[in-house]
Amino acid sequence: MKCPFLVFTYINSHRKVDNIMIELKNISKIYSDGAHEVEALKDISLNIKEGEIFGIIGQSGAGKSTLIRCINMLERPTSGSVKVDGKELTTLNEKALREERKHIGMIFQHFNLLSSRTVFDNIAFPLELQGLNKAEIKERVEPILSIVGLTDRKDNYPSQLSGGQKQRVGIARALASQPKVLLCDEATSALDPQTTQSILELLKDINKQLKLTIVLITHEMQVIKEICDHVAVIEGGVILEQGSVVDVFTNPQEKTTREFVGSIISQDLPKEAVEHLHVQETWSEGTSPMVRLIFTGDVVGEPLVAGLVRRFDMNVSILYGGVDYIQNTSFGRLIVILEGEKRQTEEALAYLNELPIRNEVIGYVSTNN
Repeated sequence: MKCPFLVFTYINSHRKVDNIMIELKNISKIYSDGAHEVEALKDISLNIKEGEIFGIIGQSGAGKSTLIRCINMLERPTSGSVKVDGKELTTLNEKALREERKHIGMIFQHFNLLSSRTVFDNIAFPLELQGLNKAEIKERVEPILSIVGLTDRKDNYPSQLSGGQKQRVGIARALASQPKVLLCDEATSALDPQTTQSILELLKDINKQLKLTIVLITHEMQVIKEICDHVAVIEGGVILEQGSVVDVFTNPQEKTTREFVGSIISQDLPKEAVEHLHVQETWSEGTSPMVRLIFTGDVVGEPLVAGLVRRFDMNVSILYGGVDYIQNTSFGRLIVILEGEKRQTEEALAYLNELPIRNEVIGYVSTNN
């Protein structure tokens, strides 16, 4: 009987877009009170493709909110270039910038709804500021109410809504101007897990239906895992690493990234198990390598463990195994002990190096009885 985490089927992501919607080049932001300066962003460059969901993750104070506010110029960068849909925003005057902001919607952690206005009127507010008449506003707002699932709540006031419903109003208001880009500033941080899931599903639907480019900042790696195509990890105003979510999850390069990934996907044995096995760093007579294997998609034509046993006439003990799905790609982890003579284990490791998987010897354990 095959273990479910030993053979995987790869499914391509539904989005493959090459046009750049947002281009940030060498962005820096310095705050100064005259006596002191704080460099909130340091020479940041990012390209965000049209139609993708791009996540920016970092702890509190990392600079992620400043970065997202530079995209719509609510914060003017001290230096650098901000292009949205090919237009350089840093050179625009305030009037031209207001016009461009109509194409950039934004939703916030704490909703920022007007308590004296109904759901319908909250969504209509930016359209009123743009000078649309009542018939035009109704024609624009009613379809959006349907998209966010609030048609039956349009006459309610914010005090009559749950947190999730309030955030749906915030999303609908951001969509009212028919933006090309939707910025999400910790949009799910104030919500419970079940409501967070429903909001993430709504954002995925909006991205798919409206072809919107979504930029989402968060401190929760689960949010990145659920809906993002690409991710950038920010710390101390610097982008530590960036790439596709699959690549960053399966091969995190920086300590901070590994901690974020490890918060939701364990790749290690419990400390107690490691101590019980008496893991040592180097090989000695009577020990066998303990190996971590990480792979995505359909990686081998035969079950991996069975193949090792058959090819090298050795025992393979599985200490840990698991599978997750990142977007539509399966992501598997195994920790095994390759039990055999030194020559056999070296040949097995060489074979693993030829496969499209990551493997790492994490120590040696005694296999003598």
